[in-house]
Amino acid sequence: MNNDSLPPADKDWAELYQRHVDQVYRLCYLYLRNSVDAEDAVQSVFLKLIRSRTVFKDPEHEKAWLIVTARNHCKDVLKHWWRTRRADMDALPEPPSRSGGELAGEVLSRLLSLPEKYKTVLYLHYFEGYAAKEIATMLGSGESTILTRLSRGRERLKIDLGRESP
Repeated sequence: MNNDSLPPADKDWAELYQRHVDQVYRLCYLYLRNSVDAEDAVQSVFLKLIRSRTVFKDPEHEKAWLIVTARNHCKDVLKHWWRTRRADMDALPEPPSRSGGELAGEVLSRLLSLPEKYKTVLYLHYFEGYAAKEIATMLGSGESTILTRLSRGRERLKIDLGRESP
């Protein structure tokens, strides 16, 4: 076994965790809409990383792996029988907003209500700063598909927020 296939030392795991924990948490919260469930999902994603012994080509590969794994884990959590049988909560807590303010909270809240194919690409583009090409690579879709989803998702947000363009 060569050194490239060995998992990082404990110090490297801590650094990797510190670099990406906020981003993974925000993505998990976007899907699960609950801070406790999001924290559990973050823990599961990082445990999957440690157990996978994945060797990354570069920091972007590392980040993309975590985003895709977090998304897939959250989708699995949402399909679990326990989620479908739990009582529906009438009042969800306000989602955390990065920039603060009522408008940012309202936009993020509306974003959470969009179908997954729109909310994921809008979140990755506007909140995480990824270009359409990068999102396409991460999600395994075509760049034109991502651009279409960004456009349609923006239109749906405009309608939801009552700001249709003239």
